[in-house]
Amino acid sequence: MKNIQIAVIGLGYVGLPLARLFATKYPVIGFDTNLNRIEELNRGKDSTLEVPDEQLQAVLTGSPSSAAGLYCTSDAEFLRACTYYIIAVPTPVDKTNRPDLHPLLSASETVGKVIGQNDIVIYESTVSPGITEDVCVPIVEKFSGLTFNRDFFAGYSPERINPGDKLHTVETILKITSGSTPQTADKVDQLYRSVIAAGTYLAPSIRVAEAAKVIENSQRDINIAFINELAKIFNRMGIDTRSVLQAAATKWNFLPFYPGLVGGHCIGVDPYYLAQRAKEYGFRPEIILSGRRMNDGMGEYVAQEVVRCMIKKEILIKHSKVLILGFTFKENCPDVRNTKVIDVIHELQHYDINVTVYDPIASPVDVKREYGIELVSELPIDEYDAVVVAVAHKEFISLNIRSLVKKNGILYDVKGIYPLEVVDARL
Repeated sequence: MKNIQIAVIGLGYVGLPLARLFATKYPVIGFDTNLNRIEELNRGKDSTLEVPDEQLQAVLTGSPSSAAGLYCTSDAEFLRACTYYIIAVPTPVDKTNRPDLHPLLSASETVGKVIGQNDIVIYESTVSPGITEDVCVPIVEKFSGLTFNRDFFAGYSPERINPGDKLHTVETILKITSGSTPQTADKVDQLYRSVIAAGTYLAPSIRVAEAAKVIENSQRDINIAFINELAKIFNRMGIDTRSVLQAAATKWNFLPFYPGLVGGHCIGVDPYYLAQRAKEYGFRPEIILSGRRMNDGMGEYVAQEVVRCMIKKEILIKHSKVLILGFTFKENCPDVRNTKVIDVIHELQHYDINVTVYDPIASPVDVKREYGIELVSELPIDEYDAVVVAVAHKEFISLNIRSLVKKNGILYDVKGIYPLEVVDARL
């Protein structure tokens, strides 16, 4: 493949690993509007912890060139020389759980202002079926003055990044590809196949690729919602849910899902994209939205269970001290976007409980800015009326956890990382 220069728009958890991988073989321009992020990356540091510093530093170049390597910038003028534009920006939901396409639309406008004849724009951001061709491409057309599928072309290759996972990295995960024409689809597939060791799967259309992505996380969301409902049932029966799941998992076709707080920018968001699109076609999805309601309510449920356990031990609730271990949306990952730990904290605060939050890898600055919560920077030495293990960070596994709990206090393990005999209750 000749005369290829790749632009990656959005250098977060998805874009940076992809840009780094492509840069081992092609000249890549990494673009992001966050100046602090660009400065950080140009120093060879990645605060998301997705790309090891030595890997990032190995591909960084001080200026754009025709040789393989990564040049990071916030100046969109450097994108004009590119032939492939890969958009990997967040697709969140707003406070009412409606899809927020503003980052995607802004990125499309950026590309529209620089894209040239016969170039290809590829979307990686998770969207519902039809958004790429019906919403994004018209913006590229508008700002470029070019005609879709005549002057420029489009592809969709949904991201499958699993933040914090050092085993399933971008090159080891099979990649779905697609294109707006058969020829474009082949070009997109060849591009990704040239760097993805796990290979590619060429979908028959962009809409199929979009739908495949959005149902991946919707399926997981529904399965976890079922397990969360089981946890509530078994809790009333006095049965340990994880013990039940371990027993059931001895059957060869049992699916191993576990109860928990379902947050983040994928599982906790993608179902809303599919549900909103379904409504636009006159269909109200029942199972998808029911699963979302169940999972969105688990933070409140955990907090209420902690309070119930404290009451049973006759601990005075008002002004009691509770320590939350972990704030990120998942273990061993600094990402705090859409974390459901905040729901636990808010519900406990409704009882006038004094809540302390410790997370060894989350950014205190980000947490303060996004949630108004002060993280403590070191593990407290105090004893607490209750300790809630909300995230299974590796740093927590080896803790002498009971030393943090008062003699008559409560240890509630959301993630099931401690033996049953050590904890007072677990989800």
